[in-house]
This record gives sequence, structure tokens and C-alpha cells, in this order.
Amino acid sequence: MLKEFKEFIARGNVMDLAVGVIVGAAFTAIVKSLVNNLINPLIGLFVGSIDFSNLVFTVGDAHFKYGAFINSIINFLIIAFVVFILVKGLNKVAPTKADEEPVEPEPTNEEKYLKEIVTLLKRDDLQK
Repeated sequence: MLKEFKEFIARGNVMDLAVGVIVGAAFTAIVKSLVNNLINPLIGLFVGSIDFSNLVFTVGDAHFKYGAFINSIINFLIIAFVVFILVKGLNKVAPTKADEEPVEPEPTNEEKYLKEIVTLLKRDDLQK
């Protein structure tokens, strides 16, 4: 069982997933810092304070903090927009493989022979 576990962990896609999660967590920290420390204060200059956390709806002993939920939605939209701008900028700087010109595959021997046959047949038709 230990051997199977080692083989499972050593598979390429498991390692790729682990690297993706780690890099994603680090990127999330960078984006959150960008939004919290730069974007939100900038928006706050124009709009004022963006804090709805004090909005609460109470029913009996239950407190529904819908203001905190609204804050989370606003932060999500800001973060999503910042990530969109970052990805768009990165795509302009480093084009993806999809943006590159497709490379014509080398013709197979069969295709080369068929082309030669067509050329010979056309030449024979011209000589008649």
C-alpha cells in the first residue's frame, strides 16, 4: 500500500496540481494585498468608505450580517476585475500557444508519392 501511495504521489498530474495550488495561494495573497492596500483606498477617495459590515438584520436571537456579505461581494468583484486586467496584460506580453501560427505538418511519404503521381499525370495530359 505504501508503494502504491508513492506511485500515486509521484505521478506528474498530482505534482502539477500541488504546484498549481501553491502558486494559486501565493497569487491570491498578492491580489488580495493589491486590492486591500491599493485599489480599495483609491476607490475610497472617490466613493467614500466601502464598509457595510454594520448592516445587520435581526430576527429573534439570530443576527443576519448581510452587510458583511455585501462587502464580500464587492471585494470579489474588485478582485475578479483586477485578475482580469492582470491576465489580459500578461496575454499581451506573453502570447499563448493558441496565438501562434499553426505549423504545417511534414507531409507523409504517402502524400509525397501521391503528389508525384498527380504531377506525372498532369504532365502526361499536357503532352497529349
